[in-house]
Amino acid sequence: MTNSLLTDASRRLDRALKYITISEDATERLKAPKASLKVSIPVRMDDGSLRVFEGYRVHFDDTRGPTKGGIRFHPQVNLDEVQSLAFWMTFKCAALNIPFGGAKGGITLNPKELSKAELERLSRGYIDAIANFIGPDTDIPAPDVYTNPMIMGWMMDQYSIIRQQRTPAVITGKPVALGGSLGRATATGTGAFYVLEAIMAQLQTNQGLPSKTVAIQGFGNAGSVVARHLFDAGYTIVAVSDSRGGIYTPSGLDIPSIQQFKADTRSVKAVYCDGSVCSLVEHEIITNEELLKLDVDILIPAALENQITAANADAIRARYIFEVANGPISADADDILEAKGITVFPDILVNAGGVTVSYFEWVQNRSGLYWSLEEVNQRLKQQMVAAANTIWTIAQTQNTSVRTAAYVHALNSLGAAMDARGTRADYVAQK
Repeated sequence: MTNSLLTDASRRLDRALKYITISEDATERLKAPKASLKVSIPVRMDDGSLRVFEGYRVHFDDTRGPTKGGIRFHPQVNLDEVQSLAFWMTFKCAALNIPFGGAKGGITLNPKELSKAELERLSRGYIDAIANFIGPDTDIPAPDVYTNPMIMGWMMDQYSIIRQQRTPAVITGKPVALGGSLGRATATGTGAFYVLEAIMAQLQTNQGLPSKTVAIQGFGNAGSVVARHLFDAGYTIVAVSDSRGGIYTPSGLDIPSIQQFKADTRSVKAVYCDGSVCSLVEHEIITNEELLKLDVDILIPAALENQITAANADAIRARYIFEVANGPISADADDILEAKGITVFPDILVNAGGVTVSYFEWVQNRSGLYWSLEEVNQRLKQQMVAAANTIWTIAQTQNTSVRTAAYVHALNSLGAAMDARGTRADYVAQK
């Protein structure tokens, strides 16, 4: 693992290996992705010009089943990031006992600069380029940063055109009208809420229930959903932010009105929201960096990777951190936060609601039987709470961090599957 972000991610694996015994073969196979694909995607723009975009798709490990992972559209997308996200997805699926491996994909661009028609051509072009790398039994993409059900619908339709048959199970997170699952659009935030509530119940039993002030960095799909659940449950959300800044008030924000503001400021023709929560000037304006340092009980990073690093970890004052984003805390920052007595609940547990309901969607597509929203959320809660309680128990009994406990739990599953399958290298050597 020579890339910086992937190297940092792998340090969590090294720590977990101190608490578990798995074969050297299994450990070796988790050091690098199985396959990485880089593609060029030519797109005819609305003004007649041609632009070529770089795209990626990575399969990290498929021992437990077909690989699974989102597709993000973002200016910072690169191979290192996509490999790291595929690594995390491998452990996320194992931690939640989902029969998938880990994958990820992305295109390097600022999607807000493209029209809807240009985004559709880009999305279909990406599928043209990776069609032989994905499939319902091979690799199943899903939405991620700056992609949504509409974009997944275009991608599923393009794959079906290429294969000359309707193939809804190739992509999850689709519109419900195209075979998407009820509850998938809100699954990441809803699943995070279920984990947080399960952990708060454990803390109430063991330590006495803390107060409930919350700051949330990131007010996109996941952040806004978990904010609404927490608000409805009686938590005091003192601060939220989006990519352009945040708002803060010690008495607590009215989350429904902020959600409405974001909806109202969206242009009719826009694919993405143009409004910013920091436009609500009746509240104090703060930066994303200032939000992270607020004195709150619960901090929820729900934006991008590496928001808390060795450079700012010592200034973090929250009592508990729930990672709704992928990789928002660096490995160096983990050590600092732990020394300060801050408990971190990791991304491979907290934000696994999305991939869990993606699995439900894949099952529904394969069977042709579709579930009600109540049934989806009931199954989601059951799976998230079971994983949270198991991982919390490992952390307590092994006297280790919750992050390490989550990797231990995932490694138990991955190691058993790898050892059961054996290695192709041994087979080739014997032949």
